Amino acid sequence: MTIKQSLLKALYPIIMLLGKLMPSTLSSAFNEKNALPTTSIYNIPLVANSDSSFTLEHYKGKKILLVNTASNCGFTAQYAELETLYKQYQNKLVVIAMPANDFKQQEQANNASIAQFCKLNYGVSFPLLKKGVVIKNSQQHDLYKWLSDSGKNGWCNEAPAWNFCKYLINEEGILTHYFKHTVSPLSKQVIAAIEQ
Repeated sequence: MTIKQSLLKALYPIIMLLGKLMPSTLSSAFNEKNALPTTSIYNIPLVANSDSSFTLEHYKGKKILLVNTASNCGFTAQYAELETLYKQYQNKLVVIAMPANDFKQQEQANNASIAQFCKLNYGVSFPLLKKGVVIKNSQQHDLYKWLSDSGKNGWCNEAPAWNFCKYLINEEGILTHYFKHTVSPLSKQVIAAIEQ
């Protein structure tokens, strides 16, 4: 871990406290009308950090928490919280991270270095995807095109606002919740969404 990464990890509790004291207008959203997707998230081709190909079909019957991540961000310490969540709910939930370099160049490492950083510094055992683009542009990954397009997922147009935004998919492949980076993975609202 670099000095910058160590400093950001130490500052994380303060960053989260500031987020609580000065909440943003939209920290979360949920599928109020139980809108169904028009296309299946299970068919989107994905590539793991290890270069193996798969689809989310493998996790059908479990909830899936999809998170865009970065190694040099004030919210990087959420990796530890995501790992806690993954272990606590491993029978009903899978956490999947997609590293991205979309916000102020906070993920410049290659895929192997990212995996090593996550394992060594945060004990990450949940799946990591290859680094991709999560913001809306011509290179946006198909997974994030689906997550941020109501024409595909049924209701949500929110692309990640920063690193560590979270999207919760239920056991049937329906997008149920969006949580901004300022919402801790161990917050009451995330836990409640997983447990419902």
